[in-house]
Amino acid sequence: MNKRSTLYPLLAGCSIFLLVIFSCNNNKGPSGPAFAFSPEEMKEKTAAYINDLLSGKNISSETDSMAIEVKEPKVAEYIYDQNGVTTLWSQDKKWLPRGDALYDFVNNAKQYGLFPEDYHLAELTTIRDRFIADSLDEGDRHNALLWSKADVLFTDAFINVVKDIKLGRLPNDSITLRKDSVLDKEFYEKQFAALTKGEGLVKVIESLEPDERGYHELKKGLKDFLAHADYQNFTKVPSSSKDPKNYKPLLQKRLFEGGYLATDSVKADSVQLAEAVKKFQKEKGLAVDGVVGEATLRTLNTSDNEKFIRIAISMDKYKLLPEKMPEKYVWVNAAGNYMEVVEDEEVKLYSKVICGKAKTRTPVLNSAISQIITYPQWVPPPSIVGKEILPAVKRDPGYLAKKGFSLLDKDGEEVDPYSVDWSKYSKGIPYRVVQGSGDANALGIMKFHFANKYSVYLHDTNQRYLFSSPMRSLSHGCVRVQEWQKLAWYIMENDIGPSGNESRIDSVKSWLNRKAKKYVSIKKTLPVFIRYMTCSGQDGKIVFYDDPYNEDEMLSQQYFAGK
Repeated sequence: MNKRSTLYPLLAGCSIFLLVIFSCNNNKGPSGPAFAFSPEEMKEKTAAYINDLLSGKNISSETDSMAIEVKEPKVAEYIYDQNGVTTLWSQDKKWLPRGDALYDFVNNAKQYGLFPEDYHLAELTTIRDRFIADSLDEGDRHNALLWSKADVLFTDAFINVVKDIKLGRLPNDSITLRKDSVLDKEFYEKQFAALTKGEGLVKVIESLEPDERGYHELKKGLKDFLAHADYQNFTKVPSSSKDPKNYKPLLQKRLFEGGYLATDSVKADSVQLAEAVKKFQKEKGLAVDGVVGEATLRTLNTSDNEKFIRIAISMDKYKLLPEKMPEKYVWVNAAGNYMEVVEDEEVKLYSKVICGKAKTRTPVLNSAISQIITYPQWVPPPSIVGKEILPAVKRDPGYLAKKGFSLLDKDGEEVDPYSVDWSKYSKGIPYRVVQGSGDANALGIMKFHFANKYSVYLHDTNQRYLFSSPMRSLSHGCVRVQEWQKLAWYIMENDIGPSGNESRIDSVKSWLNRKAKKYVSIKKTLPVFIRYMTCSGQDGKIVFYDDPYNEDEMLSQQYFAGK
């Protein structure tokens, strides 16, 4: 064989072999200033990028143009300074366990009444997916800028989760001025330091939640709500008065969408619609009458997403309570129209109540019951005198006698209403209006006094039949209590103990039998908290109430717009 002919294949093979070696020795993956190929280089570049990102620079590269927004740059900067300006959630191109834990928490933030999108979920998911796609470790895993952005986003997410779990997103409560209503940067760093010492992320975050039974009942019910939530956008139903032409077709469509009617293609008659409405009302805890009134219409038009926002608002309201609730207290929910006496986190007494109408709201307040009055008199506040009593007396001076009111001058002398020129008065009157004690008195036969600037209190009522109504926002602002007697016995026993209380209860019973006006001073006052919650947790479920004051609707628009 010719020597030259055997040499050519040999040289060609060597050339290919050398080319492969050259290619392997120079294959460091993508090139560019954002990439790092050694631990030292990665550490140096991420530190520089983190500083730039915290200073507000919008850094991009050929392979990464994602802009990020840091909501708490000063707090984040402090945490990094305390930890040597290094990546806090990843190491050696891998997520640390706390990074995985925080991502999982954010992804499931709704279980805590939070919104995942508030904590950079979309951006973090995009970055994580890019790292997962680089399974051969030849591309994005070497991108120091990408790791830096992820780290800063994680830190900012952690800060905002801590803030929202601890304080909520609603404005500061003017009733209870909590000392921790503003958290300093040291507080946030302390929470992060707990992670570095081995505490689990969920444990750290849950330690910041309110230690209040109502909050935890809501959270328990939220789990069930999320498991069954239907985020379908149901057809909105107009009121029959505003859009009579489309009212019935849209009502039928909405009831069909919810599974209360079998079809929406064949026109339903009035009886079928009424029966479907009754099914809906029964399921939603409304008055079952088959009539689409204001409350039923509002519930028909409330989606599960809107309900979740109401749950989130209620959970945040619990975060505005005092850091430590009393051992024993009275809790009134003005939206749910119920009262609980809570002792050691257990409900010792439950009662239906009647709270204020939308025009005469029951105020949110903190106080303590200091006095019980049997067969009380009622002195209507100036607002009721000016808005209701004065117009009625102008029409008929006999109105006062019909309602059991007396008219007294500044010396306490009774004045004949027919002798007064009522046309001279338009807002207030120079007289005191008093309703005498008795069975016809609006306060009933017992009143529970607690100091407050609104002139409201808990009391019995002469209209006890109203407690059977599911919609009980009916009063002038005071709270009418169905179980007033049980509440009185509890307060008195709590005051002096069971051994010395029997004789006092006997005295009160005697006064009630004699219809005597008497005062019982309570030395060991019982705290009262009146709040407005449009939902609560009961037996692992969420129970929704009407929003008669439209408070949650306004809060939703102001603080949860676009959710």
